Amino acid sequence: MKFSKFAKGGLAAVMAMGMMACSNGGASGTASTTPAEGDAAAIKLGFSGPLTGDASVYGLAVQHAAEIAVEEVNAMDGVKFSLNAQDDQADPEKAVSAYNALMDWGMQVAMLTVTSGAGQAVAPYYQKDNVFGLTPSASSTGVIYADAENNANPFGTVFQMCFTDPNQGTASADYLKEHTELGTKIAVIYRSDDNYSTGIYNTFMAEAKAKGLDVVSDAAFVNSDTDYSVQVKQAADAGADILFLPIYYQPASQILVEANKQGYKPTFFGCDGMDGILSLENFDTSLAEGLYMLTPFSADAADEKTKNFVAKYQEKYGEVPNQFAADAYDCVYALKQACDAAGVTADMSAADITSAMVSQFTSMTFDGITGTSMTWSKTGEVSKDPKAVVIQNGVYVSVAD
Repeated sequence: MKFSKFAKGGLAAVMAMGMMACSNGGASGTASTTPAEGDAAAIKLGFSGPLTGDASVYGLAVQHAAEIAVEEVNAMDGVKFSLNAQDDQADPEKAVSAYNALMDWGMQVAMLTVTSGAGQAVAPYYQKDNVFGLTPSASSTGVIYADAENNANPFGTVFQMCFTDPNQGTASADYLKEHTELGTKIAVIYRSDDNYSTGIYNTFMAEAKAKGLDVVSDAAFVNSDTDYSVQVKQAADAGADILFLPIYYQPASQILVEANKQGYKPTFFGCDGMDGILSLENFDTSLAEGLYMLTPFSADAADEKTKNFVAKYQEKYGEVPNQFAADAYDCVYALKQACDAAGVTADMSAADITSAMVSQFTSMTFDGITGTSMTWSKTGEVSKDPKAVVIQNGVYVSVAD
């Protein structure tokens, strides 16, 4: 089933980390690819993300995967890309400056931003300047809608490769309803000052009620919190055998540590923001054994596209790619497919390229490593299949339905 069909709220992967945004012109710069940046035959492809700082695990994954994809694409017939990656340090105030730097460079098409906070800051500029952006991981509805609260007034030039946040909540509730072997009494701990977390939480709770799930506890925290003992104890005291964590992996790791201290051993369940917990410095990854998460990508998938990408990424960067990397890889190939189909060339204006991209993305079907038979609505939201993975022996393993 498609995430976008779970409910109108859709499973858009809203990696909204409010702290994440685009960088300014002073952010470090251009990712070298072939052909050279000055090659007139290359379409200028730009994006910004946190290449340094606390969120760099996301930004670097996107940059690295995009570099691999661009190198591959540029060795093929058809469109060529020149890639410019700006470091935004996941700060929304720097997003506009990063966008300006990319526009000064002559950007013609974009992967927008890595994070939702940044994407929300610059999406109106993409609309105003009529530049097409396909974000790999900015999953907030605020990235594609000017009125995100009501899912109204889509920007029209910003599309998502990732699932939207609300859809992840709906899909998580549906998955837990279908897999009662994981548990039947659910507790939720979410971050109340984060759009990503609250977007998933709200739709999860609505779908849980509609599906008759037994949510026995829900507790919130804010970004400045460092002690999660009260929230964990509340879940344990309520007898929850599933702890749903619609949050990013950094606070999730601390909650797992606290649960271990209290001797509380539920089934932990998260969404795509959980990706990265196994690479967190100084975290005892044994505490994440048995943790489930919904994600668009599983690195152990057996298809040739995924195997080749994972092998190349590991060889070049010495680590297994996460779903941010996979979505970025798919972004480049989806843009290539659209450009080739529309006959886009580097001498075209950004506005003409945008028109061609919107026409293609709202009518084409794309097969990638994060899903097959992907389609896009006119609002920019993607429809593709979710995957469940579980951590076993320190690695992500696909879960068979």
